Amino acid sequence: MRHYHRHMKLRAVRIRLPVLAQDALLGVFVAVMQVQGNLAKPSDVGARPLTDFGYLGFILLIASGLVLAVRRRWPVPVFIATALASLAYYTIGFSDGPGWIALFVALYTLTAYGDGRRSVAIAGVGITVLATGWLIAAADIEPRAAIGWVFFRIAASVMAAALGESVRSRRVVAAEALERARQAERTREEEARSRVGAERLRIAREVHDTVAHAIAIINVQAGVTAYLLDKRPERAREALVAIEQTSAQALHEMRAVLGVLRDSDNGRVPHPGLGQVNELTAIAREAGLDVKLDVTSSTTPLPSAVDHTVYRILQESITNVIRHVGPTRVTVALDYGTDVLEVRVTDEGGRDASGDDAVGPQPAAGTVNGSSAEPGRGIVGMRERCGLLGGELTAGPRPCGGFEVKARLPLASAGTVHQ
Repeated sequence: MRHYHRHMKLRAVRIRLPVLAQDALLGVFVAVMQVQGNLAKPSDVGARPLTDFGYLGFILLIASGLVLAVRRRWPVPVFIATALASLAYYTIGFSDGPGWIALFVALYTLTAYGDGRRSVAIAGVGITVLATGWLIAAADIEPRAAIGWVFFRIAASVMAAALGESVRSRRVVAAEALERARQAERTREEEARSRVGAERLRIAREVHDTVAHAIAIINVQAGVTAYLLDKRPERAREALVAIEQTSAQALHEMRAVLGVLRDSDNGRVPHPGLGQVNELTAIAREAGLDVKLDVTSSTTPLPSAVDHTVYRILQESITNVIRHVGPTRVTVALDYGTDVLEVRVTDEGGRDASGDDAVGPQPAAGTVNGSSAEPGRGIVGMRERCGLLGGELTAGPRPCGGFEVKARLPLASAGTVHQ
C-alpha cells in the first residue's frame, strides 16, 4: 500500500503542468463558461443580443477569459483588461449573464500575487470605478429587481479581492516563519561550531601546556644524563628518576584532558591549580632552576578558572625559562588584591654554572637553548587564557637582563568563566 501511494505521488509530480499551461487552460475554461452561461440563460427584456456590433458580446466574453492565460505574469494589466471588458459589456447592454467570472479571477490574482498595499489599492480603485459604471448602466433596468445582480457583482468583486489578499498574507506569514526557522537553524549551527571551536582551543591549550612543559624537563634531564653518565653515575640515576616522574605526570594530565573527549556526559575532570605549585617548582629545581616563591596571603579562595589559569601561566613561564635560558634564578610572585590577582615570573637570564653541583655545558640539551629553539605559541596561549577571564598579560625582556611575564587577572567575574 505504501509503495502504491509513493508511486501515485511521483506520477502526480511528473504530470504536473507548467504554470503558463495551467493558466491557459483556465482562460479557455472561463471563456467557454461565460459564453455558454449567457447562451443558456433566457434573454433579458430589452437586452442586446451578443451578435450586435459584429458579435462584440462574444468577443468581450471570450477575450476577457483568454487573457487569464497571463494572469500571474501580468496581474495588473489582466485586471485592467477584464475590468474594461466588463464595463463595456454591461454599458452596451448585453444580456446580464455570467460574464463576470474572468473579472473575479483577475481580482483574486491581483491581490493574491501582488505586492500587498499597492495591489489592494489598485483593486479598491478598480472596484469603485466598476461599481459606479455598473450602477449608471443599470439606472433604467427593467424589472427593477434585476438591479440585485449589480450589487451581487460588486459584493463578489470585494470578496474576490479579499480572498486573494488573505491568501497572500498567509503565504507571506508562512515564508517569514520558514525564514525564521532557517535563521534559527543557522544560528544553532553557528553556536555549535563556536562551542566546538572553543572546546578544541581549550584542549589544544591544555595539551600544549602539558606536553611542552614535560618535554622541556625531559630534554634537560636527558642532556644531564648523557653528560654525567660516565663521570657521576649517581647524578645520572637521579636525572633518570626525574624523567620517569615527569613523563608519568604528563601522561596522567594527558589522560585527564583527552578523557573529556570520551566522556558521554561531557563531564570535566579537576584541573591542576595553585595547590600543585610546590610540585611544579620542585620539578623546575630538578631541571636546574633556582626558584623563589613570593606569595602574599589570600583572604578569599580563588575562583577555579583563575586558579587553573595562574597555574598554567606559571607552568608555561617556567617551561620557557628551561627551554630558552637554562639554569638561572627565577622569581615567582603572586600578589593577591581585593579584586585582582597579579602574577609575575622573572628570570635573571643566562649565567655560567659554578659549584660542585654544576653540570657545565650539556650538548644533548642544546636543542632547547635560546639560540635554536623555534618560536611557539606559549605566550599566545597565556594571553588567550587571560583574555577569557577579562585579564591582560605582558611579556618581554627586562632592562636589567632576563625576561618577565606579568599577568593581571580580575577576581570578580571570573567565577562564571569555564576553562
